[in-house]
Amino acid sequence: MRITSCGITDVGLKRGHNEDNFLINEELNLFVVADGMGGHAGGEYASAICVNTVEEIVTTMELHGENPAEAEDPVEIARERLSYAIRLAGRRIFEKAREEPEFHGMGTTAVVLLVENGNAHIAHVGDSRVYIMRDTHCEQLTEDHSLVNEKLKAGLITEEEAKNHRMRNVITRSLGYQEDVEIDVQVRAVRRNDRFLLCSDGMSGYVGTEEMGHYLAELSPQEACRRLVELSCDRGGEDNITVVIVRVEEVN
Repeated sequence: MRITSCGITDVGLKRGHNEDNFLINEELNLFVVADGMGGHAGGEYASAICVNTVEEIVTTMELHGENPAEAEDPVEIARERLSYAIRLAGRRIFEKAREEPEFHGMGTTAVVLLVENGNAHIAHVGDSRVYIMRDTHCEQLTEDHSLVNEKLKAGLITEEEAKNHRMRNVITRSLGYQEDVEIDVQVRAVRRNDRFLLCSDGMSGYVGTEEMGHYLAELSPQEACRRLVELSCDRGGEDNITVVIVRVEEVN
């Protein structure tokens, strides 16, 4: 399998520092976006713990053939590996916040993409997102763990109301606020020319799915990342902005 990728993170126009972090590891075909929260150094520290822990655990298990489950199914092994890595990241953030008062309340979202054995394994917590562009159709694959999304699913607000809701930044699941958290994991068979986009809400809050699809279809990963960040800033840039784009060039 051959993959090309690119990632960009930007502080945006209104924040004093960047609490987002991302990871690109093309040796493992492992990609992560984490949107930290907690103010001052807390959010940045939490998101860094997340991306570093996920890479550490996936790399270690890859080298030593270890996994936390006894399943022989490679899809189930990948699922358990990602779940374990993300939950461990959450425990590390939680413990650090408990030990050091200046980090109290820090946390992070996480979206992780692992491409192996012809499959895309996607795990997430929070409201950072993963999209897929296949052929001419762009689709959001993850479901936000947010208060606004719960209201939307319950029919209490419309999609239009959700875009500008005063509580749109309130998330219902994240890493670090509690010792353990439920992880959503899904798997999809990949095809040649599939394009995946991972992003923090600093981008998805300003750019619609159809617009993302246009840039993914027409531009290289590098140019699409750059244009999406610019567009997010042009439309307000009130939050940190992180975009990672992954294009499947060949499938063995």
